Amino acid sequence: MPPRQRIKPGTRIITWTEDCFDGAAKTAADLPSKVMTPGHDNPQTGPFYIEGAEPGDTVAVHIIKLDPARSYAVSSFGPGFGALVGSSQTAMLGPDFPETTWRYDIDAKRNVAIASSRNGSLTWAVPLAPFLGCLGVAPAGGEVRTTIVPGPFGGNMDCPEVRAGNTVFLGVNVPGALLSFGDGHYAMGEGEIMGAAIEGAMNVEVYVELLKRTSTPVPRIENANEVMFVGSGRPLEDAARVAFKSMVGLARERSGLSEMDAYQFVAQNTKASIVQLVDPEYTVLVRLEKNRLPGLASK
Repeated sequence: MPPRQRIKPGTRIITWTEDCFDGAAKTAADLPSKVMTPGHDNPQTGPFYIEGAEPGDTVAVHIIKLDPARSYAVSSFGPGFGALVGSSQTAMLGPDFPETTWRYDIDAKRNVAIASSRNGSLTWAVPLAPFLGCLGVAPAGGEVRTTIVPGPFGGNMDCPEVRAGNTVFLGVNVPGALLSFGDGHYAMGEGEIMGAAIEGAMNVEVYVELLKRTSTPVPRIENANEVMFVGSGRPLEDAARVAFKSMVGLARERSGLSEMDAYQFVAQNTKASIVQLVDPEYTVLVRLEKNRLPGLASK
């Protein structure tokens, strides 16, 4: 897509993003297939052309603040979508579940999102934990991908660690990088098994840096205490391999371990989460506490 704005490295962006339904679903009676404009899934803010960004560089996106932009959010289920239903590869003999929507009202004082059962007899609350479902740069080779797909360029990773206080590192594939973001999630269970989180518009503040001549082939997330990799792929073990292999490489680079020692170190010190099982590529997050790295643990 052509850039909407050009920025210099070191720019602070204060903006907002629309929800994955493009704002069309507002109540439990709104079915996305009926109220959404076709092709408007996961609308993005951007892209931003980062001056000086070239293939082989890395964009570092420091997420400063993410706040719900509305007093409500929406989740939904679409027939044939989600981790526990059939797909074109694995058929189910039973019929699809019906399309269903849930509205969540935000209780800012309690810092929770509240929904009701379909018959209205029960409610449940989910602690707010805002993050961006989509954060990415343009793919390599002039490839066009929908905003539903995650990959080495970032995109629809649906990763809860794309949150305030963390920095996301993405490798540049085209001149200007073409950074975009959206698909705000007010909270999400790991796996996103029904195909949607608690989806809402988001107020966003990020700070963008450019790291010249620094390659980042797989999205990396860091804060003061942890380093994480997001692997994308199908089947699920391929997504895990991408993230674990990246972590082995980082352990070697930062500690000087041999390849086999690094493999053993990572095998015993990392944690892995199934982030989502619904997008065209699944995502797995592998994380490591930085102070466990040999040579750093004793300092």
